Amino acid sequence: MPKTINIIGSGFSALSASCYLAQAGYEVHIFEKNDTVGGRARQYKKDGFTFDIGPTWYWMPDVFERFFQDFGKSAADFYQLEKLDPAYEVYFGKDDSVVIPAGLENIYQNFEAVETGSSEKLREFITKARDNYDIAIKDLVYRPGVSPLELVTPATITRLGRFFTNISSDVGKDFRNDKLRQILEFPVLFLGAKPSDTPAFYSFMNYADFGLGTWHPKGGMYSVIEGIQQLAESLGVHFHLNSPVNQVILKNNKACGVIVGGKEYHSDIVLSGADYHHSEELLPKKFRQYSEAYWDKKTFAPSSLLFYVGFDKKLQNVSHHTLFFDSDFQEHAKDIYDHPKWPENPLFYASFPSLTDDSCAPEGKEAGIFLIPLAPDLEDTEELRNYYFKLIIRRFEQLTGQKVENNVIFKKSFCVNDFKEAYNSYKGNAYGMANTLFQTAFLRPKIKSKRVNQLYFTGQLTVPGPGVPPSLISGKLAAGLIEKNEKN
Repeated sequence: MPKTINIIGSGFSALSASCYLAQAGYEVHIFEKNDTVGGRARQYKKDGFTFDIGPTWYWMPDVFERFFQDFGKSAADFYQLEKLDPAYEVYFGKDDSVVIPAGLENIYQNFEAVETGSSEKLREFITKARDNYDIAIKDLVYRPGVSPLELVTPATITRLGRFFTNISSDVGKDFRNDKLRQILEFPVLFLGAKPSDTPAFYSFMNYADFGLGTWHPKGGMYSVIEGIQQLAESLGVHFHLNSPVNQVILKNNKACGVIVGGKEYHSDIVLSGADYHHSEELLPKKFRQYSEAYWDKKTFAPSSLLFYVGFDKKLQNVSHHTLFFDSDFQEHAKDIYDHPKWPENPLFYASFPSLTDDSCAPEGKEAGIFLIPLAPDLEDTEELRNYYFKLIIRRFEQLTGQKVENNVIFKKSFCVNDFKEAYNSYKGNAYGMANTLFQTAFLRPKIKSKRVNQLYFTGQLTVPGPGVPPSLISGKLAAGLIEKNEKN
């Protein structure tokens, strides 16, 4: 009989791991607390509108393709992709925006139009970023974080300096224009930390942005989840929805199953794709690897205040992905990382998938997703949510030169309390643990438990880090480590 693996959660990392483990011959069962798969990448539908609740950016298409190719498939077998042009737009004030088009040559021209001489600087910057991408995404991130020696390669030894300088200083020395600096610093926010705390090596995110482009899967990011679920089911993975795991069953220091609603589901191995901190709370204290003090001192990626909004008309002067950087970037960062509080004048992001994809909204209407990055664990009330919605909608109207507040058919919000309730997220964080220098690779929480045999973890709090492509990779790493240990 094949060995059985119980997986907690059904986000990108758990789904990825389930496919690799089922392909390797294990009997795989996924237990998901919510009524649909996807974890943070679920979907919200209302009155003909469709919204991605979580991730909305499709970057690093090569990572998705590599995943599907491991099973003799292609992303195109499961969903349709469209390259966005423009990739996104950044507002710095009224009638003052910079558009990032598709294609490097076009981006170089747009930079040059803002700052003379910047196109050549950008060429040099992107050449380094591509080099970092080749090292990181094609090699380093596919290592399981077991040993610091994983980072020691001929390529990394000659580039040590890129680990000990930061993105902010790297960008600042070559680009004088504040707008261009903010555009170049923006991608590393996906890694969950301030650009000044993110190693320059992570400029590979700029190559992911400019070099590989921004894509949209028809139907939204949830179509990717559905594709991976379809692949998993074809490989024999069993799904158990509305099944929150209450406890990991232990016997002789070994994980041998999970308890769901008082019922025991025994297995040979347990893998948790749920929040790492929450996963350890499913164990008695003496079997937890990391204390509350450990988690509390770590740098976590932000939480978010999100709004899913149905408009009764088409919107003007916006792109599919639109960033609003008309307020002070540094001040907002301080309110997230240095002195956590609700920001006075926040930057925000908006996505209008129905501009690209008519399946996301009824004809003549627009679906809008608005996001304000926040410090984790802030007080979260309906009054605060409503205050910030009015604040950003009024700024949106001013910056884009249109009235929209009276065209709102409905809005649904999602914030700190919801991240905690829906995903058992530590302090209500949205993206996991930040990728700072001392929270990278082997310095992140381990995939394999040091205290419980046959217990493993995957997802944004372990290796390689936050984001959708890293989560796919995390699932592969966890599955690979399980297979390796089982053979030994």
